[in-house]
Amino acid sequence: LMISLSLLEPNKTPFTPLVVMELAEDTNEEAVTWLTSRIKDTQQSGGAELMIDRLTLDDNQDPKKENQNIFIVGASRERLLVGAEDVGLVKEFNDGSMRGFTYANRENFKGFQGDGDNFLSMAECQFIVKHELDTLRARGETHVPGYPKIRLYPGKSVVRRIQSKGILVQIFPLHDKEELKRLSSMWYQNVQLSFQPLDDIRHYFGESLALYFGFLEYFTLAMVPMALIGMPYYLFDWEDYDKYVLFAVFNLVWSTVFLETWKRFSASLAYSWGTLSRKKAFEEPRPGFHGVLGINPVTGRQEPVYSSTKRQLRIYLVSVPFVLLCLYLSLCVMMVYFSAEGLVLGLHDEEPTFWTSLLLYVPSIIYAVVIEIMNRIYRYAAEFLTDWENHRLESSYQNHLTLKVLVFNFLNCFASLFYIAFMMQDMQLLRQSLATLLITSQILNQFVEAFLPFWLQKRRNKRVHRRSGKVSPDQELPFDQQVMLEADMSTYLGTFDDYLELFLLFGYVSLFSCVYPLAALLAVLNNVTEVYSDALKMCRVFKRPFSEPGADIGVWQLAFESMSVIAVVTNCALIGMSPQMKSYFPDSETQLILVVATVEHVFLAFKFILAFVIPDVPRHIQIKLARVEFESMEALKKKAVGNRPAPVPDLTKEKA
Repeated sequence: LMISLSLLEPNKTPFTPLVVMELAEDTNEEAVTWLTSRIKDTQQSGGAELMIDRLTLDDNQDPKKENQNIFIVGASRERLLVGAEDVGLVKEFNDGSMRGFTYANRENFKGFQGDGDNFLSMAECQFIVKHELDTLRARGETHVPGYPKIRLYPGKSVVRRIQSKGILVQIFPLHDKEELKRLSSMWYQNVQLSFQPLDDIRHYFGESLALYFGFLEYFTLAMVPMALIGMPYYLFDWEDYDKYVLFAVFNLVWSTVFLETWKRFSASLAYSWGTLSRKKAFEEPRPGFHGVLGINPVTGRQEPVYSSTKRQLRIYLVSVPFVLLCLYLSLCVMMVYFSAEGLVLGLHDEEPTFWTSLLLYVPSIIYAVVIEIMNRIYRYAAEFLTDWENHRLESSYQNHLTLKVLVFNFLNCFASLFYIAFMMQDMQLLRQSLATLLITSQILNQFVEAFLPFWLQKRRNKRVHRRSGKVSPDQELPFDQQVMLEADMSTYLGTFDDYLELFLLFGYVSLFSCVYPLAALLAVLNNVTEVYSDALKMCRVFKRPFSEPGADIGVWQLAFESMSVIAVVTNCALIGMSPQMKSYFPDSETQLILVVATVEHVFLAFKFILAFVIPDVPRHIQIKLARVEFESMEALKKKAVGNRPAPVPDLTKEKA
């Protein structure tokens, strides 16, 4: 998509628009001039060697109402190919293997024809531009021009610095309307029983997002056997709790096999996408990281440093007590729920009518709504605390945030179920509570995550179309209006909330589905709607996120595996509580506990043996990776031999 010259400043060369940078409206013009010149400077001069132009609004726009500091960034074809080598892009070689792309060897890669116009996808080009902007480093500047109080550190990222100080409001990649329309038509617009187009999703949104949708699909398909087995149990053996022992055993095996086979499937996907063997880049500090000026011991560059002792004090003296306080409040809310449950049950026992029977579900519904509200409030608090802890790296920040959120969500969502199951030992109430939590949380999530954002975005679209004089939403907007529309869209904050929802769903199914066999069926229905609602959000509601390379689902794999271990303990305990098991040990409860503990250890041993026996990466992929590594080592050896100095002649032997 070539930008029309009328939308850019005069006498500018048109280029393919890739990324939008929006600066604050009151940004000093001196800073704007300095930043744009640094972006356009050659790499030899320390610049990014990219193309950038200010977006010029059409005559219908009021300059006083619109931000004039919006810039379009792109790059030449050669610059993108060189950048592909810099970011470590892995592509398919002519011999079928996956190798790191090199500009010098570009013609030996599959799909490279002519000048390589279509060799890189738009998402890859946008990722390269974002990488080059992030690695644009300060040189001799001591501060941002026009802002003497905003210091610059030599060798540190300029873009990250101005982003943390509010000069850079946002940076996002542009949608490709034609490609997006094609992806939408085969992804979510037509309801059909088929697999998702994961390769097309990866091509447009990147590997990390494609892996999420791949996991969502794999998880849904894996639950189909559980749902098919659970329906007969629910329909014919609802009151016969003894029969659920077999279902619990199947549940234990299922959770282990599902996670192990997923790792193999994700490795196959990552290899075909070139991320399994991709080298991780050196991680730069987060934009929000701050500290006193010091020296990085690894790079030797000046950058802000922050004492790890202070960070640990903040974590253990503030964050941990706060999390414990939130857990305590969650338990207090749970006890209020049980009090309300007992009150309603008493009313029903006194006067059993149709209305009092309906009233039995009210406390569970209210409690489910309260759980969702508490989870969302706590999420904001956890983000604030993790920001305050001042983690240097994004990976460390995400790990600490994930741990805080998972601990609270686990207790908040499952504490009442554990209490009912093992303290009250009321299986009827456990079934009712689990069903209510599942159904209510699914309805709320679909409303908050899909319907509400989509409704708000439709209102934005209508407003932009009216402003541009377009009556029908189907009419194509001018380029400048499309950019303004995308700039006003909600920002996609990543897959954290999506994985968290699947994690809780996996917990409901793996922990207690033996007493409520319809849990798997409800989860399957939820995931099917989740595929379409998430696809709709990504294509119509959110800004296009930058492509992020990913070889697996990261820390969430560990989270799901931890939940499966807890599921072993929970299901074994539920088996031990069944009347069928108690009938075998009528006189000795100690023997029953010992038998249940033994069975639990056997299942745990089976789980870990199965995880050890099933390799995470299929053998044929291991062979391909080993072959490429061997060839690389051989090439390095030949290069080293070729660079050796000529041997010194032995003059003694010549005289002899």
